[in-house]
Amino acid sequence: MSTRAGLDRDPSAVARMFDGVAARYDVTNTVLSFGRDRAWRKATREALTIGPGDVVLDIAAGTGVSTVELARTGATCLAADFSLGMLQAGRGKHAGVVPYLAADAMALPLPDASVDAVVMSFGLRNVVEPDAALAEFARVTKPGGTLAICEFSTPTWAPFRRVYTDYLMRALPRVARAVSSNPDAYVYLAESIRAWPDQPALARRITAAGWHAVSWRDLTGGIVALHTAVR
Repeated sequence: MSTRAGLDRDPSAVARMFDGVAARYDVTNTVLSFGRDRAWRKATREALTIGPGDVVLDIAAGTGVSTVELARTGATCLAADFSLGMLQAGRGKHAGVVPYLAADAMALPLPDASVDAVVMSFGLRNVVEPDAALAEFARVTKPGGTLAICEFSTPTWAPFRRVYTDYLMRALPRVARAVSSNPDAYVYLAESIRAWPDQPALARRITAAGWHAVSWRDLTGGIVALHTAVR
């Protein structure tokens, strides 16, 4: 489990990794992001034109913290993840607030054109075939519906990019050892962030998967990019 390549070959290993970090996943993310995770969730919610009567799929929702944020719009928001450990932890925290669904991003258990929006925060890079997932998101989204992908990306200022990369590969695993229930998993997560496509490259992949009007907004200097698109 310690290498990205090994995880890519075995999706069940990725699920087990997230099962292992579920207990303290939310607090670890807040510590590692210096509290910016809350602002990123808010920005994602505000990027969507959703409200009462709409159905939103929040895929790779983890414990559902992001789904609860989306539900503030009044839309019906489904928290979906392939990690049963994450879903169980979420039900313990948010029982009755949002519905939870076990789901694979590449084979969603939903009919064609059944949701008004699909949201994925910090999960696309963990999918074995991201392009297949993006196409699957398009399949379940109604014409005119929206996509929001909030994901780690490439800082736009070169000096900051160097500092950030050093933090990812050195400091992040050390901090994770102090606060995470499975610190070794964060070595993989750091590697997956470093290997992820930059903002324009991801936009091209979203377009190729059947979406249009693709754009992005850099958050926190490009540490995170919020891509949006229309079905």
